[in-house]
Amino acid sequence: MKKIEAIIKPFKLDDVKEALAHRDIQGMTISEVKGFGRQKGHTELYRGAEYTVDFLPKVKIEILVDDEQAPGAAEAIIEAAKTGRIGDGKLFISTIDEVVRIRTGEHGASAV
Repeated sequence: MKKIEAIIKPFKLDDVKEALAHRDIQGMTISEVKGFGRQKGHTELYRGAEYTVDFLPKVKIEILVDDEQAPGAAEAIIEAAKTGRIGDGKLFISTIDEVVRIRTGEHGASAV
């Protein structure tokens, strides 16, 4: 199994969710996060005072898929989240050794 973590712009969340649904990928965990990469934040003006916003709002999506579904899921996320502008985000794929459903004690793919 693979865990896919994607950090994207918040307004692209619905597009990503739809793209994954079209590939029959169900279940995801969403977190509101803040961070910066190459864009290093930006400067804003508030009541005549200038201040720097170092950490920009992002959304972190976490999904768990079978090994065979991982390339398609990653492609769907990339296509749906891409704007072509700086700050589109990152996608990480890692291997999951074990999954346990707490309620039933199921292990492996059946626990997902």
